[in-house]
Amino acid sequence: MKRRDFLKLAGASMVVTGYEKSFAENKSANNTVNIFAHENLVAWCIVPFDSKKRGPEERAAMLEKLGIKRLAYDWRAEHVPTFEAEIEATRKHGIEFFAFWGTHEEAFKLFEKHNLKPQIWVMIPVAPGGVTDPKEQVKFSIQRILPMVERTGKLGCPLAFYNHGGWGGEPENMIAVTKRLREEHGAPHVGICYNLHHGHGHLDRFATVLKAMKPYLFCLNLNGMTKNGDKIGKKILPLGQGDLDLQVLKIICDSGYAGRIGILNHTSEDAEARLRDNLEGLDWLVAQLEGKPAGSKPQPRSWRL
Repeated sequence: MKRRDFLKLAGASMVVTGYEKSFAENKSANNTVNIFAHENLVAWCIVPFDSKKRGPEERAAMLEKLGIKRLAYDWRAEHVPTFEAEIEATRKHGIEFFAFWGTHEEAFKLFEKHNLKPQIWVMIPVAPGGVTDPKEQVKFSIQRILPMVERTGKLGCPLAFYNHGGWGGEPENMIAVTKRLREEHGAPHVGICYNLHHGHGHLDRFATVLKAMKPYLFCLNLNGMTKNGDKIGKKILPLGQGDLDLQVLKIICDSGYAGRIGILNHTSEDAEARLRDNLEGLDWLVAQLEGKPAGSKPQPRSWRL
């Protein structure tokens, strides 16, 4: 079987376990999909970003207590020896090991051992020194990422491009690479994980780029958003503390996006405190979106002016 044909088969069967499965589950449960419901949330940036330095068991227990059902796992070299303990702890506490940041051979071995198929979040490879011709840059990126496309296809894991600034973090470029991989290389398991905390420069056109990304979007990570927040010391805020948060959530609702939603710590604060601040801020914003009494603006534990 040719690699292209294999990827088509692997991707077609695998995608049902990723974005499309989450959509189907939500849709069957409620015709009006509440994508901001706690049970649809993913906790992100809470492993190396946590003042309490929780281990796998403490972290999984914390998520269970908060009612967050999924973990997107970021890591540093110190966490490699506890990869398997993390998988076991999440399973024990009923937490889905939803996504894995970057790549690591030990992790891939464990995914096969434990029959896990998390999303793999990576940045798009960019040519050293940059390429002036956008078409040549897309070609370079595809050539560099193809081995990982094939690897994740064999594992049955969705592969999502993660915006982290630069050429590879621009939505239009992420779409171009993703579309080419799907259409020309038979890889429907390739998509996008979009992060608002790396998207301050996209705010003026967010509705447009979200609409364009939606067919490829596997996860959308929220953040408190203020105009030019990344330039004025407000790059990462709890939800409800940004001036534009209500507008951003309304754009997401209006877009029809129905996949998973991430909330993050990504600070030196206590991960539980920041997750609680995000949950309370999100509930406050959603009440306003639904035209319900929202009460006073939440006072965060993990952030102050």
